[in-house]
Amino acid sequence: MTPSWRKPVGALLIIAIITVWAVIVASAAGPIGELHALIQAPIYLAAGIVWILPLKPLLMWMETGKWRE
Repeated sequence: MTPSWRKPVGALLIIAIITVWAVIVASAAGPIGELHALIQAPIYLAAGIVWILPLKPLLMWMETGKWRE
C-alpha cells in the first residue's frame, strides 16, 4: 500500500490554520486587552475553541479523501 500524499498536506494545512488563527487573535489582543477581565475570558475561550471547527472536515479528508461523510 502506497502512502497517501493527503496526510502530509493535511498536516501542513493544520499548521497553517493554527498559525493564521494565532496571528488573528494576537492582532486583536490590544483592543481585547482594554476590556474588563470578565469580558476577555469568554472572548479568549471562544477564540481557543473556534480554530478546531475546520479540523473535522480536514481530518476526514486526510483519512478518506472526501470532505463529507
